[in-house]
Amino acid sequence: MIHESVYEIQQNLKGIVGIDKGRVEVLDDAKVRGQLIDTLARDAVFGTKSVRTFSRWLIWEIGQALGARPASIHDYYMARARDAWSKRTVPAMNMRFTTYDSGRAAIRAAIKSESAAFIFEIARSEMGYTYQEPPEFSAMLIAAAIKEGYTGPIFIQGDHFQVNAKKFAKDPEGAIQEVKDLAAIAIPAGFWNIDIDTSTLVTLEPQSLSEQQFHNYMRSAELTKFIRDLEPDGVTISLGGEIGEVGEKNSTVEELDAYVEGYKQALGDLGNYAGLSKISVQTGTSHGGVLLPDGTQAEVAVDFETLNKLGERARQLGSGGAVQHGASTLPEALFNKFPAVDTLEIHLATGFMNAFLDHPAFPADLLQEMYAHIDANHANERKSSHTDIVFHLSTRKKVLGPFKPELWALPESVKQEVYAGLESHYRFFYDKLNAAGTKDLVDQFVKPVESHKPMPTFGRGAGDDQGLAD
Repeated sequence: MIHESVYEIQQNLKGIVGIDKGRVEVLDDAKVRGQLIDTLARDAVFGTKSVRTFSRWLIWEIGQALGARPASIHDYYMARARDAWSKRTVPAMNMRFTTYDSGRAAIRAAIKSESAAFIFEIARSEMGYTYQEPPEFSAMLIAAAIKEGYTGPIFIQGDHFQVNAKKFAKDPEGAIQEVKDLAAIAIPAGFWNIDIDTSTLVTLEPQSLSEQQFHNYMRSAELTKFIRDLEPDGVTISLGGEIGEVGEKNSTVEELDAYVEGYKQALGDLGNYAGLSKISVQTGTSHGGVLLPDGTQAEVAVDFETLNKLGERARQLGSGGAVQHGASTLPEALFNKFPAVDTLEIHLATGFMNAFLDHPAFPADLLQEMYAHIDANHANERKSSHTDIVFHLSTRKKVLGPFKPELWALPESVKQEVYAGLESHYRFFYDKLNAAGTKDLVDQFVKPVESHKPMPTFGRGAGDDQGLAD
């Protein structure tokens, strides 16, 4: 079901949710978590513009009322910098598909494992091919928390808010402005954790490391100021920097020093602003892993010793530690090593997509239809070395947007099996990364702020919805 109008939503709220002068009161908790939140989630994705806008606002405000609130993980990471906790790694999980149902699976696993140290994220590039703008993405995760009865901080992160290097070479200010424009949309939507990725601007031609990292740390500082100036009251957004592009050469402690020292100087020149809570490094992985001709993953050698040294040095320089990208396709036996070397955060994406699309219960005919779409629309991305299976596996993330309605509309019997498998996948990472049992620890350091949005209003012009009445 999708509501046809804002008026219809209002009629269906009676006795369940009250709205008075733009503030929301939950009158019937059970009914909110029943059919209502399911319908509002669909409204927020597939409804008309006015229905989407109103339902996203309503989901946010119901979340505020029930204690399911977006939050920053900054203070938790700063506690790690002070050695208040250790030997735990925060999973940052990229939600590329059916974010409402996938989020529910991740939250169910978190509730069962008493975990609160986990992040939901989406990269700038993923927003494009998955058809998920920031207000929709955050609404789905708040709705998922409401549905599952989860209370506490919801860490929503903008992953790889990346500056396009080619555009920067031609129009530096324009390339930076694109990231600023994205941040200006994401922050009001509850993205209170943002990874600033200007590592694409590192140039290896100069001899000194400071010169190599110059554009990286200068633009990181500039974006830090911009983001800090947009922070809601009571929120210190968790910001990450990056010293080496994922998939390239491994990072060094010397590069880390050059970046952080330059960044601190540049940020200090801009004013009195909080700095970075973490720094992403490269230690041998790549996004999506490396596929062999038969579609299996090639073995990857993660340099855990280097990761350990970089994390230790990052903490000495004032942040919570080092972040590992591109890890979800690594062998399962490796994941308990990340908390052992005090990796602060690890990014997981492709493995979840594979667990979803390759589940035995996933409709084979739908998967073949998706592959046919790839063949028809992405043939120019096929490399001469690609077998059919490698081409499909390496490209199928780009059909998640075009097939969004079909993925949402999977039969209920299929959903039960597929999302149960996905829940087990999330639980595996919580356990292996020692994120299980972190609820009390997170509650000790993170206090989600109450943050309200003004109720949308609509006129009577062409294409507008019914006017809203308190």
